[in-house]
Amino acid sequence: MNLRKNTIIPIEISARHIHLSQKDLEELFGIGYKLKKFRELSQFGEFASEEKVTIKNGLKKIENVRIIGPVRKETQVEISHADARFLGINPPIRISGNIENTPGIDVISKKEITLKKGVIIPMRHIHCNPKEAKELGIEERTIVSVKTNSPRTVTFHNIPVKIKETYKLSLHLDIDEGNSAGIIQKGEGTIINIENK
Repeated sequence: MNLRKNTIIPIEISARHIHLSQKDLEELFGIGYKLKKFRELSQFGEFASEEKVTIKNGLKKIENVRIIGPVRKETQVEISHADARFLGINPPIRISGNIENTPGIDVISKKEITLKKGVIIPMRHIHCNPKEAKELGIEERTIVSVKTNSPRTVTFHNIPVKIKETYKLSLHLDIDEGNSAGIIQKGEGTIINIENK
């Protein structure tokens, strides 16, 4: 496939958050508990819930960490490099869902649970559906570079593409990456290169 250059791609900044399994949700909030929807997110079926938790490592803690629904098979905590340094842990940079050999953390709500694994720094990535991918000239697992159209222009490399029917085109960056480019919540960029031709 040939990359369609100069196509604008939306950028979204993903703040720290947690995905819970049903088991861990019930441990924290009670048997049979269901998340209450606060607002829909851009990717179909995902939502920010009203519920928040505290994550803690030793004496260090971060409060008001939003739970993202729906529930997942395994609990996963997504934080930034800055958060990790503050908490005194060293999580790897991973694509969502890959939590093997990752550090754990304490999660607190009405009750407290200790995760044996699940803390990651999320790898920046692009969501798109098959139609958008075809229009852009990219494929599943394509690795691309994106130049931001922002007050502090930055080119991000090593960005994997994730394709699914329910996805909507968007580059997801974490808070640290957004700050480096001067992007608050939302911005725009351009795919300028395919790295793994």
